[in-house]
Amino acid sequence: MKPLLVAMALTLAAGPAFAQASQPAPAAPAKPAPAAPAQAAPAPAQAPAQPVAAAPRPFPEGARVAYINIQRIASESAEGKAATSKVKALNDKKVQELAEKNKQLQASQQKLQQSGAVLSDAARGQLEKDIEKIQVDIQRFTQDAQAEVQDLQQQLQVEFQKRLMPIINAVAAEKALHVVFSQADSGLVWADTGLDLTAEVIKRFDAVAAPAAPPKPPAP
Repeated sequence: MKPLLVAMALTLAAGPAFAQASQPAPAAPAKPAPAAPAQAAPAPAQAPAQPVAAAPRPFPEGARVAYINIQRIASESAEGKAATSKVKALNDKKVQELAEKNKQLQASQQKLQQSGAVLSDAARGQLEKDIEKIQVDIQRFTQDAQAEVQDLQQQLQVEFQKRLMPIINAVAAEKALHVVFSQADSGLVWADTGLDLTAEVIKRFDAVAAPAAPPKPPAP
């Protein structure tokens, strides 16, 4: 019987959201707080005992269903980590570019605040137009950056699933399974942990993704 696989939705870790920074109002200097009376240092709390991880259960003989944790595969597999790194690298680049634009905006706003009274009407008006232009540029840049990061996420999700599905198909065929469920999406309340094929799928996924070792040179 050909294995039947449920549809899966993969969500890679997203980077921090972009936000337009505005010029903060100057904060009033804080008054020094009165010194607190000296107290005896509390005794260090003892760390709670760590539970001993249970040994993985073998796959139940004769079982025809199994499940996997897709998010765990995305976060622990080499392919998933590589995809997350790509998204983070692009996100970090856009955040840095946005920070530079905000510095430019803050510098112009500070110049207007400090020197606006002594500038000519023409110079002050031009500076205000420049500030407005930078603000519009920041808004557009933020929207474009968000769309670019989301597009990369979607592209990597499609590529990830395309590479993952043959691995799941192979494992399901070897075990003569009828169905493989996604643990997070199936409404699973309880199941024998031996039916969890996540670790096996990750192991095989990494083995396929690993570059082949170069052939050894012939012995002299």
